[in-house]
Amino acid sequence: MFMKIFLLLIVAVALLIMFVIGIYNSLVGLRNRVANAWSQINVQLKRRHDLIPNLIETAKGYMQHERGTLEAVTNARSQAMGAKSVAESAKAEGMLGRALSKFLVTVEAYPDLKANQNFLALQEELASTENKIAFSRQAYNDEVLFYNNKIQMFPSNVVAGMFSFAKRDFFEIEDSAEKSVPKVSFGN
Repeated sequence: MFMKIFLLLIVAVALLIMFVIGIYNSLVGLRNRVANAWSQINVQLKRRHDLIPNLIETAKGYMQHERGTLEAVTNARSQAMGAKSVAESAKAEGMLGRALSKFLVTVEAYPDLKANQNFLALQEELASTENKIAFSRQAYNDEVLFYNNKIQMFPSNVVAGMFSFAKRDFFEIEDSAEKSVPKVSFGN
């Protein structure tokens, strides 16, 4: 009789250990998916940051009286590149987006610049990159939602607490003006 109880206890403990290992591995996989999604955002943000100097340089010759606008974009880019956390990145990228929007509105006053093929190509590449950033941000936020749900729901929240799985921040736009769709015009 004692042997049966001991055997049942060992089986129960083994099942519990396998259950905890399964949840732990699931949480690690989700954490890695969040990290990968953040990496994808960083790839697109770097691409955006690399395009901006070329765009500004092309515009400098035409926009000699708009030094403040050009400097605002350059400064915002520097802050965005120096951001360390998701929250810092979201704030800095919001500032960069506003500076770029103001820059693109200012470009409208310079017909020669709007007709410059190099500038048009850079502007089109920037618009494409902005779309990729939006898609990457959505994918990241989806992964964060799934991960955060998993670490907060029973029974995985017990395992998450035991192994210090921390909640992740969403990549959100804080400024309500930034949430509106910017008007970008190509030509005419």
